[in-house]
Amino acid sequence: MKKQQQNNTKALLALAVTAFAIGTTEFISVGLLPMIAADLQTSLQVTGLTVSIYAIGVMIGAPVLTSLLAHIPRKKLLLGIMLIFIIGNSIAMFSTTIGILLVARLVSALAHGVFMSIGSTIAASLVPANRRASAIAIMFTGLTVATITGVPFGTLIGQQFGWRMAFAFIVVIGILALIANMVLVPSSIQKGTKIGFGEQLKLVKNGRLLLVFIITALGYGGTFVVFTYLSPLLQEVSGFSAKTVTLIILFYGVTVAIGNTIGGKLANNNPIRALFYMFVIQAIVLFVLYFTVPFKVASLITILFMGLFAFMNVPGLQTYVVILAERFVPSAVDVASAINIAAFNAGIAIGSYAGGVIAKSMGLIHTTWIAGIMVTGAFILAAICVKQEKTEESVQNELTNNNIK
Repeated sequence: MKKQQQNNTKALLALAVTAFAIGTTEFISVGLLPMIAADLQTSLQVTGLTVSIYAIGVMIGAPVLTSLLAHIPRKKLLLGIMLIFIIGNSIAMFSTTIGILLVARLVSALAHGVFMSIGSTIAASLVPANRRASAIAIMFTGLTVATITGVPFGTLIGQQFGWRMAFAFIVVIGILALIANMVLVPSSIQKGTKIGFGEQLKLVKNGRLLLVFIITALGYGGTFVVFTYLSPLLQEVSGFSAKTVTLIILFYGVTVAIGNTIGGKLANNNPIRALFYMFVIQAIVLFVLYFTVPFKVASLITILFMGLFAFMNVPGLQTYVVILAERFVPSAVDVASAINIAAFNAGIAIGSYAGGVIAKSMGLIHTTWIAGIMVTGAFILAAICVKQEKTEESVQNELTNNNIK
């Protein structure tokens, strides 16, 4: 029994290494945008598509590919998507044009989307029911560590040895993850349940769930109007050196991790109410950034607050989607989570693309207040959700009182 527990722990660590590779890849190009643009002789706006295209790939991979590939044994599927992940990043490493790089990002993203959907299920299947949350937390530690260290370390490698070596670093981590999964993840994991298009359609047609998917895209994606172009913004507007920007991104990652932890605790009891206040503060921070970004100290403080609140909403959004799915479409709770992952990445795609358009047409500094407007939309819709919950609670209380009478 003890040996089995040790083996399961090793399998979870293998998943965490995979999550680290996945998390590093998603945002690696944020710190490399100026280098990629200069080397491939293209604009920052076009280079910013490396973030948008990746997000679109995850949008497709999460709900669609996960459902289509559900019949494949989980370990075989896990190893297959890691091979695709390695191939995608290898293509990126040898890209000679922006077009090839964008194709490479799309390939990697498809693997990312499937992993995000099946990773939690695999982790949960390795432990008893009362330890599932802890198992999933171990897996997601890889994503948190990637946010704190993977992206700034990849950026540092890019600055020292060229942006292609940053992708080479990810390929190495991907190969290590593949070997770890091959050796440590058991083959006895059950297949997933194939969910038909009809079930997915039910989720999207449900007004309450659709509203939350839109909130996810606006609230989470809003910050990416700024975040995608954070490196050039800090260099060109705030006046920081490229090496200092790497350190700032590292500290930004630390605040993201802190925000995730705080957000999870705040969202435990009443997630949508907590989300409303998170979005209000997040929008204020983004509007304030417009005025502080030309000044080094003020911009640094504001950027760290942006990191704290930008990702604080993630646990609450996922939790609230599950709550609503259990209430309205209980047969498709897992798919609801996958669609919300797609919504997160829709927000990234919209935000990063909008940031590129704004940076080119209006200037980098204007990405700040535009991001604030996007998040403002999220807290307005969150307020509607809060009102709906109160109305529903009142109706339930009235029915209960009538039954007692």
